[in-house]
Amino acid sequence: MTTSPTNAVSPAALTGSRFLDIEHATVATFTREAVGNATTDKDKAGRLFTAVRDAIRYDPYTVSNDPEHYRASHVIESGRGYCVPKAVVLTAAFRAAGIPARLGFADVRNHLQTGALRELMGTDVFVYHGYSHVYIDGRWLKATPAFNSELCARFGVAPIDFTGDSDALLHAHSADGSTHMEYVRERGVYNDLPLDNILVALKEAYGPLILTQRATSLDAFHA
Repeated sequence: MTTSPTNAVSPAALTGSRFLDIEHATVATFTREAVGNATTDKDKAGRLFTAVRDAIRYDPYTVSNDPEHYRASHVIESGRGYCVPKAVVLTAAFRAAGIPARLGFADVRNHLQTGALRELMGTDVFVYHGYSHVYIDGRWLKATPAFNSELCARFGVAPIDFTGDSDALLHAHSADGSTHMEYVRERGVYNDLPLDNILVALKEAYGPLILTQRATSLDAFHA
């Protein structure tokens, strides 16, 4: 169910769900190890963001229609995923650490797309790009853990950091000043993953093969 992005905190933003399986041992261990000795929500959130960003490799070719592939525990164990599963993991980890969090989505235009991925998708617009909506010190902030540091280095883009002081969104420009990412449409904020809505939107935007087709050659995402 979508929620209103106000300052209100629903109990659902702190509990587990079908996809945010915060009581699973894998999620609990990942969260505990990432948090370490941090004591404030701000410090915990920053460490969790970095852990999800870099420990789970961004792979846009992992789009799937299998619900199991979107459970936080599965994504952590697989070590790879595209923006939606990575947002699920970060949101689950926030909740497991006692920090209210929800899932947010937006359509984005990615100007640094590889040729292979552009051929598969037929466009540079990514529908239902996922991010976390986290509540810290009385404010809801957006945090996007999609691109790991190694991948950012290949594309010449600085990795995104999250300090808990402001939003951490995809960079609008790359290091050389060229356009990198544009947010073109908001898709709402949810307490759990709206997987059915996402799969419908993916098939409408890219065709049904997007859920089964994989890269036929190596590109920057697999270098």
